[in-house]
Amino acid sequence: MMGANHVAARVAFNHGVDVATAVVFRSTATALVIVALLAMQGVRVSFTARQKRMLPAIGLLIGVQSLFLYSAVARLPVALALLAFNTYPIWTALWARVIYGQRPERALLVAMPVILLGLALALDVFGAASGLGAAGQWSRIGAGVAFALGAAGTFGLALVITQHEAADVDGRVRTATTMGIAGLVALATVGVQGGFHLPDAGAGWGGLAALTFLYGTAFTIMFTVLPKLGVVGNSAIMNVEPVFALVLAWLILGQAIAPAQVAGALVVVGAVVGLGLRKR
Repeated sequence: MMGANHVAARVAFNHGVDVATAVVFRSTATALVIVALLAMQGVRVSFTARQKRMLPAIGLLIGVQSLFLYSAVARLPVALALLAFNTYPIWTALWARVIYGQRPERALLVAMPVILLGLALALDVFGAASGLGAAGQWSRIGAGVAFALGAAGTFGLALVITQHEAADVDGRVRTATTMGIAGLVALATVGVQGGFHLPDAGAGWGGLAALTFLYGTAFTIMFTVLPKLGVVGNSAIMNVEPVFALVLAWLILGQAIAPAQVAGALVVVGAVVGLGLRKR
């Protein structure tokens, strides 16, 4: 469902919806669903002074990350945007080192060059598969890759801050506040851009409705199922999202990539999944 959410977003973008409008709909709906679940479950909400300072910062980062990632999806084949975003473990290690002086694990240091090599193959950075050459390929994908890496960087920073400053907040409460603030960030962006950009065709409305439903439902399922699986299962499951996106984008959008790019995608996914499955 997470992979399909990004495919649906591309359909919406192809029919008049802009990135900020999509993030407002998605984040607001998800926040409302989680708030309703919290109310039904009778969860009591309280924050320490530190949490009150850090949760808005985390929400702001996730808001920026959402805008960046959808901007990448609007410019790149969906699977390639998600693969570039999947470099976030590298960014997480970098931010942990810079901000908290935490040394990266040996497994991550081994995986880093593998992830980057696989990403280079998947993105066809030298333009061999496309036949455009390096300059032509980067003129086509450069902006999308920059947005995807920006999304990975902000997401990695959000993860590090969450781990060190807000890990003791109930995950449901943390996600509700994060999605709410992310929706406000996107709403402010909508205001700067002069208003909502709504679909100009039925397919666009379908894409906007689908991305909102898929994202909100996927998060609801995560809250129901993943606590029973634990963090290790969570990491491995979520990181195969680009594989599903690759297949769905081919079936629905007709987006196909060269065999060498598929091989690179599998290398990235395999390395990140391996990190998720490692023993702690």
